[in-house]
Amino acid sequence: MAQMLRDVEDKASPEYQRLTWDALKKSINGLVNKVNATNIKNLVPELLAENLVRGRGLFCQSCIKSQMASPGFTDVFAALVAVVNTKFPEIGRLLLVRVMLQLKRAYKRNDKPQLLAATKFIAHLVNQVVVHELVALELLTVLLDNPSDDSVEVAVGFVKECGAILQDLTPQGLHAMFERFRGILHEGEIDKRVQFLIEGLFAIRKAKFQGFPAIRPELDLVEQEDQFTHDMSLETELDPETNLSKVLFQ
Repeated sequence: MAQMLRDVEDKASPEYQRLTWDALKKSINGLVNKVNATNIKNLVPELLAENLVRGRGLFCQSCIKSQMASPGFTDVFAALVAVVNTKFPEIGRLLLVRVMLQLKRAYKRNDKPQLLAATKFIAHLVNQVVVHELVALELLTVLLDNPSDDSVEVAVGFVKECGAILQDLTPQGLHAMFERFRGILHEGEIDKRVQFLIEGLFAIRKAKFQGFPAIRPELDLVEQEDQFTHDMSLETELDPETNLSKVLFQ
């Protein structure tokens, strides 16, 4: 590809733009797919050296696809987004918009795997203070408003992921959510297995979320004064800017 780029004489031609776009896509995908808790500090400067403003749609697409494929690495992808968000808040916002739209679609279609992936990503973006903690409470309210086995299971998983930070930032809000969980238990209309999940969550809360840290030390990469927190709601009109991956000249 480097040779092909050298061979194109007209740097303004669509052919050259297409080649540089493909090279950018390959590079961003390669870096996002390679990231882990051990190499993230070394990989971040490489990523920031790319033309992320032009490739912001590519970066968001790559993070969301990689997170869905490897949900166990969600906290790593959220840490990566948190660092990029300090330099380019518009990229952090775009990723949030796309994840929230993915969540809304999954909820509407009752697509549990997609819903689990999206809520897990949002939980870790709350942990990284990329998105305001009120989004977490809003999301829990939606999941527990008309409880089903699936929605309650997703809500339990969500609180496990970001309960530690909610306990610090909004203890009253978290308390209200646990009262809702208690009510669901007393109603007794959900599956026994899901009832056990709720009981397990109460035990985790009692132990002050030990074993469920908001951020692992090696992923705590952003200084408090550099954090940029997006304040948005599930009710906000969200534009995923899907044309970004198709537009070459930006």
